Amino acid sequence: MQQLTVVGRNRVEWRDVPEPTLGSADAVLVRPFAAARCDIDIGLIRGTAAAGFFWGKWLRQLDPHAAHVFGDAPFRVPFPLGHECVAEVLSCGENVRGFRRGDRVVVPFQISCGSCLSCAADLTAHCRTVPAFSMFGGVGGKNDGWGGALSDCVRVPWGDSMLVRVPDGVDAAAVASASDNLADGWRTVAPGLAAQPGARVLVVGGVVKSIGLYAAAIAVALKSERVVYLDRNAERLRIAASIGAIAVEGSYRRRDAANETFPIVVDATNDVRGLDFALRATAAGGVCTSVGIFPRKTTGIPMLRMYSQGLTLRNGVSNARPVIPAILELVRSGRLKPQLVTTTRAEWRDAALAFTENSTKVVVTRDTIC
Repeated sequence: MQQLTVVGRNRVEWRDVPEPTLGSADAVLVRPFAAARCDIDIGLIRGTAAAGFFWGKWLRQLDPHAAHVFGDAPFRVPFPLGHECVAEVLSCGENVRGFRRGDRVVVPFQISCGSCLSCAADLTAHCRTVPAFSMFGGVGGKNDGWGGALSDCVRVPWGDSMLVRVPDGVDAAAVASASDNLADGWRTVAPGLAAQPGARVLVVGGVVKSIGLYAAAIAVALKSERVVYLDRNAERLRIAASIGAIAVEGSYRRRDAANETFPIVVDATNDVRGLDFALRATAAGGVCTSVGIFPRKTTGIPMLRMYSQGLTLRNGVSNARPVIPAILELVRSGRLKPQLVTTTRAEWRDAALAFTENSTKVVVTRDTIC
């Protein structure tokens, strides 16, 4: 079968790889037919992620915990690309009861058994049955054995607990990112709006492109009374306005809009200056969630302000699987339209080119066969 593979800096190609087998009675084989580019994928393709970790380690500025997350030699080519997809079920192990051939399913990007203590606590990112950070579309040299979402066939080891059926009437391309980026956007705003209905939301946009926009879209769909999206990028500002947010052109570097504070703030900059700005824009008692990855040994944050204002800072890998059903229901209701964030839609066969585009969100599709 064919699998989209990163083979070098700015070099992505289709390669022939062995087709997976069920291997266990709980497994399901699926064929992805709608796949999205995660925000981190462009850094993997361009080699900036690998270069950053190499120089960080050489200059002794890299957090020692990075090896636990990414391995000792992260992003070593070749490695499979892609971990966001909707797929059709091809075959099921004899113990699988919830799915059958032809079902359309969201495949969470993290591997999780559904029955260990972590999974029972909805911490599917920390499943105790598999090695830490096991996922589809690995990071080069660590847990790549699961393959990538841009493949002709993917093995899901625990089908009943991992897979989520796509509701009838929901466009698969619209929810291709439910596997990861949509779920990441959900956790930044949904818990806060559930605790404080109608609360005002600020999203500080930046490098983490689609997650920030998904967060804004979800906040609008969950009826925040005021959703402000701050960014310098014209394309993302246009998208923010189209999803119902107040698009503010500005930069966290100039502290634009810092006079207003918000109970719920999302930092999507992946920049320590953006994180500092987001925290200073968080209202007393508020929650700021950063979706960035900060691999340096130390990251400066305004601790005294956090202390005096009683702020909560959240940062961490999302637990995608538990929140996917709620996302799909919000899309089914018509209140959330994630397709408005998609800026490039391409044919599956053109994924190698489309995934290298300098675009906010890329989705590729092909026909189903079942």
